Amino acid sequence: MPSEKPRILGIDGGGTKTEWVVVEDGVEAKRGVLAQSNLRLNSDEQLAQLFAVMPHDVSHVGAFLAACATEEDRRRLTRLARASWPAAQVAVGSDRDSALAAAFRDDDGIVVIGGTGAAVHGRREGRIEKAGGWGHVVGDRGGGYDLARQALREVLTRFDLDQRITPLAERILRELALNSLHDLAAWAMDADKMSVARLAPAVFAAARLGEAEMLGVIEGGASVLATFTRAVAQRLAWPEAHVRLFGGLFAHHEDYAALFKMRLSTLLPGAQVEVCRESGAVGAAWLAGKRSVLRAQGSMPSEAEQLAHALTEQSNPRSLHLDKMSAQEVVDLFASEEACVAEALVARRVELAAAVELVGAAMSAGGRLFYAGAGTSGRLGVLDASEIPPTFGAPPDLVQGIMAGGVTALHRAVEGAEDQREAGALAVLQRGIRAGDVVCGITASGRTPFVLGALEKARALGARTLLLTCNPARERTGWDAEIDLPTGAEIVTGSTRLKAGTATKVVLNLLSTAAMVRLGHVAGNRMIDLGISNEKLRDRGARMVAEALAIPYGEARERLEAAGWSVRACLERARKP
Repeated sequence: MPSEKPRILGIDGGGTKTEWVVVEDGVEAKRGVLAQSNLRLNSDEQLAQLFAVMPHDVSHVGAFLAACATEEDRRRLTRLARASWPAAQVAVGSDRDSALAAAFRDDDGIVVIGGTGAAVHGRREGRIEKAGGWGHVVGDRGGGYDLARQALREVLTRFDLDQRITPLAERILRELALNSLHDLAAWAMDADKMSVARLAPAVFAAARLGEAEMLGVIEGGASVLATFTRAVAQRLAWPEAHVRLFGGLFAHHEDYAALFKMRLSTLLPGAQVEVCRESGAVGAAWLAGKRSVLRAQGSMPSEAEQLAHALTEQSNPRSLHLDKMSAQEVVDLFASEEACVAEALVARRVELAAAVELVGAAMSAGGRLFYAGAGTSGRLGVLDASEIPPTFGAPPDLVQGIMAGGVTALHRAVEGAEDQREAGALAVLQRGIRAGDVVCGITASGRTPFVLGALEKARALGARTLLLTCNPARERTGWDAEIDLPTGAEIVTGSTRLKAGTATKVVLNLLSTAAMVRLGHVAGNRMIDLGISNEKLRDRGARMVAEALAIPYGEARERLEAAGWSVRACLERARKP
């Protein structure tokens, strides 16, 4: 319900992300980051799901999304916003409006937007002028997608000309976990706009390391945006325009802002240029409530305070002098500390059995198992889920991993991915989790907001919930099953990829394997539905058949091949009367 004081939700949606902020009495109370929201690219259902996980105890809502350009667009966005916040006053518009408000409030000026896309918008005495921003296929010059696309072309051209793999090419292959430029070309054919744009930081890094082609790419992007800015200023008859650089390319890459300023100083010498550090969501909130400039919130979030007290964050007295130890001492320390993993598992035998029963019963009734995690925990969940189809012949949707930050976070950290409860809730909605499924939240500290948000939404949808942590000191939270493994402080303080990661991997192995046994994918201790896809697995399957039927290896292999390399089919044929 709306509060007595105005409580304003500002939403700024773009091609890469959606930022939101809640403002109360001129103070930022809460903020978050979710997936993209482009009125042209997102369906009503997708936008409704996005809105559903944002705060709803607000009196005003300002929703300003990319591609909201026409009166029909504004009517559509108004309808969607009012459906989600029926009691709130709603203001809508484009991300251009929120960017101008973030940069200038009611004052006039020119805002140069440099994010996934790029555009220049100017306002003077009620008149609006624009340059760029025609979309990534034919426009958006100077944006992250445009820079990354040009860089990819340069990488491949350099290889075509002199068979040279540039440092940028090596970095891109590493970041995408690809093995060759042929793989990169195939990836680029199917990659979406956001995936390509995420390579822009690598382009800037290459330019800073002296790759001339990449320096040329970013100089070209800055130059074209400066040229667009001069064109807008000329149409507004404003040679001394106030110019604000807005968006991630300028906020995170000072060299891009510097190149723009240098170029504009020759094209429009009288212009006054600054980088705008304000979020577009703040501009959206200001437009919704016409609030004053926000004051920064100074208190430490309670979840962060709680995390600081988690056992996984404490210092291990046995490794205080780790940096001074010999190789043998380090080996002995790791070996002795890993014994804590077995002890932790034994200490939680009862809770583990309850979790096995919960998961097995749900999956026997047609439910699916989802792991939700961030960082190491999320990667372990995705890994366990990915191994179920080849190991047990189960369909890939039966066990799934939900990773904070998506596929990118599997091989490199994604800043802030784990900090948003709303992002976890949205992932649960968009992955189609329903009553009868099981969601296992994995968080070593027990505090990760993304995981808790996923569990809360799963419970609201009627799914069963399971929390796996390595922090027995936390408060119990009432999920269907809870396992807190007492693995203790890590050898490297806070590095939960160590003992906590090992213990977590064992538990996930236990949960999924026990469920597959219950579903009949194991006979005795044999993987009878093993997916046989290479010579090693053909050999393993033949040995299983030979052992099960007490026949020579050669005969077993012949029978297995005749059964289409299906161990189950081979054994069933042999046992028919």
